[in-house]
Formats: sequence, structure tokens, C-alpha cells
Amino acid sequence: MNKNKKALTILMRTRMRPLSPATNKINQMQFPSMDGKNKVSSSQGASTSAHTDFKRVRESMHSAISMNKTEILDAALADFSEGYFDLSCENRRVLLLTLAREYDLHRTQVRELMKQYLGLELPSGDNAVENVYEEEGSFSAFYRIERNLRHSLKPVYEVLFERLNTHPGGLRFLSIMRADILSFLAEENIASLRALDSFLKEKLITWLSPANLQLHNITWDDPASLLEKIVAYEAVHPISNLLDLKRRLGVGRRCFGYLHPAIPGEPLIFIEVALMKHIAQTIQEVLWDDPPIPECEATCALFYSISSTQPGLSGINLGKFLIKRVIDVVRKDMPTILTFATLSPIPGYMQWLLSKLATVDRSGPTFSENLLKPDEESALLDAAEEFTSGKNGMEVMWNLLSSTSHEWVNSEKLPLALRTPLMRLCARYLFQEKKRGKALDSVGNFHLQNGAMIGRINWMADRSEKGLQQSAGIMVNYIYVVDHIEENAQLYFSKGQIQASDEVRSYLEPQENCREETKD
Repeated sequence: MNKNKKALTILMRTRMRPLSPATNKINQMQFPSMDGKNKVSSSQGASTSAHTDFKRVRESMHSAISMNKTEILDAALADFSEGYFDLSCENRRVLLLTLAREYDLHRTQVRELMKQYLGLELPSGDNAVENVYEEEGSFSAFYRIERNLRHSLKPVYEVLFERLNTHPGGLRFLSIMRADILSFLAEENIASLRALDSFLKEKLITWLSPANLQLHNITWDDPASLLEKIVAYEAVHPISNLLDLKRRLGVGRRCFGYLHPAIPGEPLIFIEVALMKHIAQTIQEVLWDDPPIPECEATCALFYSISSTQPGLSGINLGKFLIKRVIDVVRKDMPTILTFATLSPIPGYMQWLLSKLATVDRSGPTFSENLLKPDEESALLDAAEEFTSGKNGMEVMWNLLSSTSHEWVNSEKLPLALRTPLMRLCARYLFQEKKRGKALDSVGNFHLQNGAMIGRINWMADRSEKGLQQSAGIMVNYIYVVDHIEENAQLYFSKGQIQASDEVRSYLEPQENCREETKD
């Protein structure tokens, strides 16, 4: 009976999808009457009320920064965090801009201190360094100004962040605030707001260090309130029903999450793991593996989904630490597990490929790159006759892959004709295409900077609508070779060097491999 109640609770809550405190506050707002007269007066009243609310929240924010008395400070922090959620989206933007601009560092003071510092003369003489301990008096002015400079280079809003971090619910509130900042920056890149985001991000990285996080093995026995968040925030392979959830938490499966004491009952990030005999080549093997193999027969831990629950923690790589912790835990608990790998989506592949194919019309034959080899183009033109036409193979390929119906998947000939060029171009995309010296694909960049290598590219590994749209159904296995994780990560960070198996390299031309190695 208790299990049925728990299942019903999860089902009902996830159908309603968890709402943020901000959304709840917005949903509770009263809307004006549709009556003409009342509409005008209500609109005026709402405007006055919004202005009053904004003024009150701004005052509480100032109090939270400037006051030191504990009782008043706690009340100000509570008023500010609660009042923030009552503000409209536009008023939040104005408030955050106010915080970024009016509570920034004191640049006049910084400039004055820099002038004083540049006006000091270092002790002269060849033995100045050797006699530094004897000449402490000569350096006292340097130490004093340097100390004052360090203090002046800290923005005033640091006080608000520090105080909120120690306030109940403050860390979660800061995460929501940063999510708003990122949203506003996506609309307009404002320098002061960008500086505010950068500073808050650095603070969150410190407060969310692995030492402050708790690794939790999530099971079906956990509270329904926690499991509903797994269902709601699963970002890679949506959980279809309660049976699916129970399977992902059952025999042959593991789910680990990072929790923070300040945000109890809600994982900041979680990873799903399948215990298997071999590295899976399709997501169907993982999600529909019923019944799973006995765990004692497993030799591979496959990471098939990793999801963050906090948009405000974007850019903070908690996944890196989570994967390494999970590897350590699994190795300790299950010594038979020798292989650690992923079955990962390739979210940017189709966007990259379609943009390449589209250059044919824009650039003309002189400057456009022919992505197809002669035999590939010939096979594709023959197979595509009943579906589409085009001046050349690249145009036909664009017509097929840009179609949202994905009819080519159901053809007998087209998958065979498309497989060779799509796999070859996917290897190129993963291994060679870069942005600022790092892998262009976001998922690839994540795993490579964590120390993984590209192990295998899998054809028709994800036949879902999302999988076909992102990468024509192709997925990739990244391999975490335990003894080489740190070495691979260092080579990637320092040189942009990507490690890949011979199988992946075999898709590329010999000269392309040589060019990549020379560039690295």
C-alpha cells in the first residue's frame, strides 16, 4: 500500500512538474478584472503596487548589504529573498542592474591607491632581495597599500552574496538569481551584468567544491519528493513512466547524485549508470534491457545520462567531480567492473553538418567544400530517387536530413547510402572540429576535459525524434581509462589534444590524422 501511495505521489507531482519558488509566486498573483473601468484602475493600481514592491525590495537589499546587527540583518535578508520573487521579470532585471552598477567596487579609491603604489620606490642596491627581512620597515608601505588594494578590488555586492550563502535557503536563492542573470545576458550582453555573473559564478564554485558536496546513491526507497526531481530534471533520455523510473533505479542500474546540505532533498546534478557485460552500442540496449544481466556478470559501468537540476549553476563543472567519484565508488564496490564508458548524444552534429551542406548554395562550387566522396555521392543519388532530387549529392543530403519527418530512416536503401558519409563526417566533427582550441561539440568537450577518449561511434544508436534531429541517430562512446584520465585531461587542456581509438581514426583520411596530430 505504501509503495502504491509513493508511486501515485511521484506520478501526480511530476505531471504538474515542480515549480520554482518564483513561478509559484507568479501563479499566485491576482489578475485584473476584465471590466473596462476596473481594468484601468486595476492597471494603475498594479503599476503603483509594482513600484512599491520594487522600492521595498531595493531597500531591503541595501539593508542586507549595509547593516551589521544580526537580528536586523536576518530580517533584511529574508525580506529581500522573499520580495525578489514577487517582482516582475523586468523589475528583477532593473534590480540586478542596480546591484551590478551601484554596488560595484570603488574605482576612484582603486585609482588613488594605484597612484600611491606607483609612487613608492623599491629599496635600491644589489642586496635588496637578500636583506628583505632586515628592511621590513622599507616594505611596510607596500604591504599596507597592497592590503588596501585587495580590499578595494572587491565589489560591494560580495557582502550580499556572502551573507546570503550563510542564510537559510540563501544558496538556492543565489542559484535562482544567477539563472535570472544568465537569462538577461542572453537577451543583452551588458558589461556590468556580465561582471556580476562572473563574480557570483566564482563564489558558487568555491561554495560548491567537492568537499562541501555529498554523494548519494539514489534508490527507489528514497522519498518521493527526491524521485520526482529525477523524473522532472532528466534532460538526456526522458523517463516515460513509473516502470521506467523503477527500472533505472533497480537491479543492474545505479543513480548517483551530488547533494548540498544547504539544499536538502534535491540533487544538484545526477548521473545514471548501467552495469553491463559490454559497452552498449544503442540506447535501446540500456533503456529496454529487461531483464538486466546479473550484476555479478557485469564488467562495464556505462554512464548514459547526466543531468543538472539548477540552471543557475551553468558553467560550474560539477559533473567532472561526480564522474570521478562514481568511478571510485563503483571500483570499490564491484571489483569486476574494469571498463568505464559513456553512451553519449552528439547534440551539435546535425546543426554543424546542415550548415556545411547549406554553403553549397551560398558559396557556389568554387568555394564550397564537397563533403561527399564520388562513390558516396553516386550511392546516395541512386538511393534517393524516390524521396527527393537535387543538383548534386550534397543538396540531396541536405533535403533528406533537414526534413523533420525523417522519412529516410524507413527506407531500405537510404540508411545504407547515408551510413558511410555520416559516420565519416561525424568522426571529423568529434575529432577535428574545434572552437578556441577545444572540441566544438558541447558533450564531447565535457567528457574530453574530464579525461575521456573517443572510443566508438555508433550508427542508429538513438532512433528517438530527439536523437534523429540532433545527430541522425548516431551516438558516441567516450572511454574513461582510469590510468590515463589525468594525463588525457592535461593534454586536452594544455594543447587541445584529443585522444581517440584507432577505430575512430580509421574513418578519417591518413593526411587528416597527421594534420590533427601536428596541430596538437
